[in-house]
Amino acid sequence: MRLVVVGGVAAGLSAASRARRLDGSLDIVVIEKGERISYGACGLPYFIEGRVRSIDDLTVYKPEFFERERNIRIRTRTEATAIRHASRELVLASGERLHYDRLIWTAGARPARRGGDPRLFCLHTDEDALRLDKFLRDKAPKSAAVVGGGYIGLEMAGALRTRGLAVTLIENERDLLHRGDPHLTQVLTERLKRCRVELRLSESVGDPSQLPHDLILWSAGLKPNAEIPAGAGVEIGRTGAIRTDDRMETALRGVYAAGDCCETNHVVSGKPCWIPLGTTAQKTGRVAGSNACGGRERFDGVAGTSIVKVCGLGVGVTGLSELEARQCGFRPISARVEALEKARYFLGKKLEVTLTADAGSGRLLGATVTGDDGVLARLNTVVAALHARMSVEQLAGLDLAYAPPFAPVMDPLLLAAQQLLKDL
Repeated sequence: MRLVVVGGVAAGLSAASRARRLDGSLDIVVIEKGERISYGACGLPYFIEGRVRSIDDLTVYKPEFFERERNIRIRTRTEATAIRHASRELVLASGERLHYDRLIWTAGARPARRGGDPRLFCLHTDEDALRLDKFLRDKAPKSAAVVGGGYIGLEMAGALRTRGLAVTLIENERDLLHRGDPHLTQVLTERLKRCRVELRLSESVGDPSQLPHDLILWSAGLKPNAEIPAGAGVEIGRTGAIRTDDRMETALRGVYAAGDCCETNHVVSGKPCWIPLGTTAQKTGRVAGSNACGGRERFDGVAGTSIVKVCGLGVGVTGLSELEARQCGFRPISARVEALEKARYFLGKKLEVTLTADAGSGRLLGATVTGDDGVLARLNTVVAALHARMSVEQLAGLDLAYAPPFAPVMDPLLLAAQQLLKDL
């Protein structure tokens, strides 16, 4: 039996590797449109910043590894153009028809805008990063406009400032990170100002060529690469991404999807969502790879967890903001505290924790954690609580670790939970 996987980064290689571990007899072929496979795209802003010296440092495995160690054939520079599911064939750009018995589509997503102006760049692939780095070295631009206030836009604003450019960040919405959270936007605004990044909110950019900057980094939106599967009869969800069941199988029997091209379930709202992240890609790829060769694994969904470094400030979010919770039918209430992330005499730094819960049930709905240090541990604790559908009262009663070098005797997370209990 032949398993064909379209896409050779996180989701695709996770799927292929899982399938190989479960079935040594499979004929597994992975096709990848680009030249490089198995690289950490999330590290691209740090390559531009200069903290990662070479794009090769982001590469986890080369094609030869998969072919030698896992008996998985890798075909780079190979693009799929159509799926002929009735005959179990994948049509390639070269005209070749590649037979499959099972197909896993992990073709990811793409930037909403590309091309044209030589000053205009995206940062989505390794090739994007290499082209941008060459432009920075060869042309020595003095100013940059970063369009889009999501994760990549915020990271790139800091990266380009580190490279010495005057940076303007332009966002067409009123808030950053797109959670409808005015306080979080204010926190980010203050940090960007400290880094001397000019911020322009509620400003649309129609034609980027009209911007006067030496360099334009477009990070306003992604589109799932779902058109080819849709043309073959795969169902598209209300998010615009591929709809699958919890086994990652599409509406076409024997065709699976994973990663940034497909939607998943939100464990707090219970509704379909499309939150393209590498962690989700790896997990959904594993489930798809297992089930494509007869397994029975399931993917429960995501909490929308992410963390980003903005000019040195750690910003972590998970679950629903107040606005998102209200839109999902909850009656949200929030509490916010500031506290040191470890004992004062160990030079603890300020940490801000915001918790959101449902006023009726007391169920925990989401959190935002910001600070120069200590963000990750608190955020991940809330993630576990969200997956367990814990109440605020249960969170407040957790036996969290304490020692002066690591945390204060009353953790900021517990302080926030106790404050929220009072408000409830």
